[in-house]
Amino acid sequence: MLINEPIEQGTDMLKTIPEVVSQARASLNCLTAAEASAQCKVNNGLVIDVREPNEFAEKSAVGSINIPRGLLEMKMLQMYPNAELAVFIHCATGVRAVFSGEQLQRVGYQNVSVITCDLEGVCRAFA
Repeated sequence: MLINEPIEQGTDMLKTIPEVVSQARASLNCLTAAEASAQCKVNNGLVIDVREPNEFAEKSAVGSINIPRGLLEMKMLQMYPNAELAVFIHCATGVRAVFSGEQLQRVGYQNVSVITCDLEGVCRAFA
């Protein structure tokens, strides 16, 4: 194949990020920020912001801890090795939170909830 030669497309189509997120959400417990805040208090849950540290430093929800998405599984297994721990995940828009929720379930966490609103909503609900 020459460098400028077009690549043949297979029969499988690539999915868009919204399609992947929508598919992933079907297998997750998704909550509004208000629902998550109420459940977190009842279950003594852990609120995790999966944004990057510089984003977290600019603005973060009260009581949340920062574990970036790229380190989440490793850090969680080291710091919180309880599969039944109530975990509430959020980010800026909900996309990274959905992918993070999938990963935590994959490694065995059984009580994972994804907060599906934007950061402003999370900050208001956990104020």
